[in-house]
Order: sequence, then structure tokens, then C-alpha cells
Amino acid sequence: MKERTIKKYPAIKSGSLELKEAVAIPGIGLTIPVRAAKAKLSALLELVAGGQQVTITSDGEPKAVLSPIRAERSRKVFTGTWEHLKKMPPWRGGQTAEETIREDRDSRGW
Repeated sequence: MKERTIKKYPAIKSGSLELKEAVAIPGIGLTIPVRAAKAKLSALLELVAGGQQVTITSDGEPKAVLSPIRAERSRKVFTGTWEHLKKMPPWRGGQTAEETIREDRDSRGW
């Protein structure tokens, strides 16, 4: 009968918290099982905030990736509805939206 070998990995430290369940796998990076991720979410968020990418696994299969938010991707500034309305083409006649909706409702018997 083959003897089962158990690999010991060094614990990953995140500030004051320690992740004993996290493993660094070549090609994938830092991985952690889903149950351990639920229990140590705050430590994982500290790691991710520090720039580390973490892969969450279930049954040994990668299922999700936690990655830091990039500062380059900033949100588009809201300029208001007036700026939007200035870009709209002018109304050239025809039915208004209210008339179209009323006609649709009347045809359905509402």
C-alpha cells in the first residue's frame, strides 16, 4: 500500500492575520479553499488591497478570483441631463412616446 505524503506549506501572513490554508501554486498564484475563504475573508481582503491576487477553489478547481481594483479605471463623471439632451437629435415630428404607449395600451384593451 502506498504511503500518503502530506505537503506542508508555509503560512501566508497578511498584516496581523495568518492564513494557514492559503497555498501559492505555480501558474495560478495564491489559492485558498472556499470554506477557508469564508472564515478568513477579512485577511483575504487585506491581501487583495495590498495588490495580491487570490484564487478561491472548490474541490481543487479554481472557481473565483479576488483581484485588486485598479486606480486607472476611474468612474465617468456625471455631467447632468442637460449635456445629454444637447447631444440628442432634434425632434422632427411623428408620435410622441406618450402617444405610442397610449396606442399600445388601447390596442391591448387595458
